[in-house]
Amino acid sequence: MTFSTPPSTPSTTTPLSYKDAGVDIDAGDALVERIKPLAKKTMREGVLAGIGGFGALFEIPKRYQEPVLVSGTDGVGTKLKLAFEWNMHDTVGIDLVAMSVNDVLVQGAEPLFFLDYFACGKLDVDTAAAVVGGIAKGCELSGCALIGGETAEMPGMYPAGEYDLAGFAVGAVEKSKILTGANVQAGDVVLGLASHGVHSNGFSLVRKCIERAEAAGTMPATLDGKSFKTAIMEPTRLYVKSVLAALAQHPIKALAHITGGGLLENIPRVLPEGMAAHLQKGSWPQTELFAWLQATAGIDDIEMNRTFNNGIGMVVVVDAANAAACTATLTALGETVYTIGAIAERGDGAAVVVG
Repeated sequence: MTFSTPPSTPSTTTPLSYKDAGVDIDAGDALVERIKPLAKKTMREGVLAGIGGFGALFEIPKRYQEPVLVSGTDGVGTKLKLAFEWNMHDTVGIDLVAMSVNDVLVQGAEPLFFLDYFACGKLDVDTAAAVVGGIAKGCELSGCALIGGETAEMPGMYPAGEYDLAGFAVGAVEKSKILTGANVQAGDVVLGLASHGVHSNGFSLVRKCIERAEAAGTMPATLDGKSFKTAIMEPTRLYVKSVLAALAQHPIKALAHITGGGLLENIPRVLPEGMAAHLQKGSWPQTELFAWLQATAGIDDIEMNRTFNNGIGMVVVVDAANAAACTATLTALGETVYTIGAIAERGDGAAVVVG
């Protein structure tokens, strides 16, 4: 009789931990401890439970009579590629917050709270803390609470040193005060609030411009009095506090956050059918940054105005009789305000005309 020999079984097996698989729970815990004091600075009325629980709790402030919740979500886009390359992580969190809270603001809403999602292949606590520090700063500057989020360490999903971001904002507005733009009419004035550079849109083209300038040896050392990298990475301006204050004092008819699609694509989103915005070319200055981008890319004014904010980050539409007072209020609150055009009957023309 023949007996087969069973395969040998090791007497000991090397244990595999989650850390061996690429996920460091201790690093995640360390990040949470770094985040807690940053999040604490953003606390405001309504927060019942924030960082640490399975879900964050928020009570709508009782001063609202008929509150309507307004939500928004966004990311930072390919601007992150430059953050990785230049090791500049402390402002992209501000971008993340601004892209959502500025959108919520356009409905006339006050941002109440924010949640973030940070995903990476291997968690670097210092880098993640810098990013979340920017998120907390953005929340603090816009008056909303950072009450939760998720840090996902996923080995093999992202190249070393890279991460991705997403953000989620929730705001509230009285039902009777929701901005729809429905009452915008011919003769209304279009005000433009200056941007802080490129903000967080158009960076696929920005990066191509940088590649072209590097290859040609024509990279500028500075733009608008800042180092080149600082000018490019300048975070998205937060318009929340100034615009909410102006809304409380003036009958603003519509707001448009100038993001992807630029002036040409975003202003029509808040205009009623049959209305157009006629913008006056040269009514606001072109910065060195945008002049450099246009010259390097070799594109015309139309392409500039549909790719970038081109110097205007938020548009405010008001009745002509209120334009001067609204401008004075926003200026006193720190905004740089330009009268950039007026509303007219659209007819057969485009929804935004620059000329």
